[in-house]
Amino acid sequence: MGSTKFRNKIENLLSLADVQINGGRPWDIQVYNDKLYQRVMAQGSLGLGEAYMDGWWDCERLDEFICKIFNAKLDEKIKPLTEIFSLFKAKICNLQSPSSCFIDCQHHYDIGNDLYQRMLDKNRIYSCGYWKNASCLDEAQEKKLDLVCRKLLIKPGMRVLDIGCGWGGTAKFIAEHYQADVVGITVSEKQANFAKKLCHGLPVDIRLEDYRSLKGVFDRIVSLGMIEHVGYKNYRTFMKVARRCLKENGIFVLQTIGSNQSVKKTDPWISRYIFPNSLLPSAKQINDAIENIFILEDWHNFGPDYDRTLMHWFKNFNNNWNDLKDKYGERFYRMWKFYLLACAGTFRARVNQLWQIVLSPEGVPGGYCAPR
Repeated sequence: MGSTKFRNKIENLLSLADVQINGGRPWDIQVYNDKLYQRVMAQGSLGLGEAYMDGWWDCERLDEFICKIFNAKLDEKIKPLTEIFSLFKAKICNLQSPSSCFIDCQHHYDIGNDLYQRMLDKNRIYSCGYWKNASCLDEAQEKKLDLVCRKLLIKPGMRVLDIGCGWGGTAKFIAEHYQADVVGITVSEKQANFAKKLCHGLPVDIRLEDYRSLKGVFDRIVSLGMIEHVGYKNYRTFMKVARRCLKENGIFVLQTIGSNQSVKKTDPWISRYIFPNSLLPSAKQINDAIENIFILEDWHNFGPDYDRTLMHWFKNFNNNWNDLKDKYGERFYRMWKFYLLACAGTFRARVNQLWQIVLSPEGVPGGYCAPR
């Protein structure tokens, strides 16, 4: 009797999103374990994601299912008690302290370079591509890097800081195409080791370092997809560090996934399995963080491009799974598939945004003309 009550509740909610249980459309879910309904009611998105990993349900077009869920705002209709406890923890603790950042980073970025090599583009850029006039992932990422460099107004011989340099693809691009000297920092040992090899022979210095310990002064600063790991208690510290390291006439380009509302905790499934203690900043939180520190020169939103980027990442991951499955296993496959396709769905629903923000210490003399 109890399971019927929970099923009816979930069925009624899904109807608001035009989703059916065991329906015949690509976005309908196929349920293989009736305990799913109670699990979702008790645990929300954590229960939904874990149940998918456990094989309790499936969906032909998971990305479309998630898009419909968010378009119907069903995420706002199920609030388990566990979310209250995680919010309390986020308020009383600095979940993104220097020591925890190294541990959290290892959880995701040190999984294995073989995974990212097969999933990402040839330069291993793990952030949103720019799909204007691009026909493939490699082109989209190179156009994004070139767009960033044009926004930075980089000139040969300049000294550029890359905060959160990943596997070194951005630093390599800047050094090769814009003849600048680059310092890149990451808290991932595997990323740092790979980046050093990738950039060998170029004027690039890769360091295993937390942003809070940065020293030196740079002509330009770039940070692509790193502030999502900073945390709301540290946004202003992050901006102060960037300002301290940037020359008076410098430019800072920040790229980040953005949230439509200010939050203090991330999705519980994402936090447990993908990005521990990550957090998406809102426009208000970023503006509060830069107040009296930076002048806002430009704010560029191309969030729908992340939907397309994620779908290409999944295609690469899925097509190369035979090379990875013996190492990672079926449960990892379902976890990673849920991660990539669910995230694509959130960008398609415009729940998440992708922002490139141009900042300067004192304002660009005569005004800043942003390239697109």
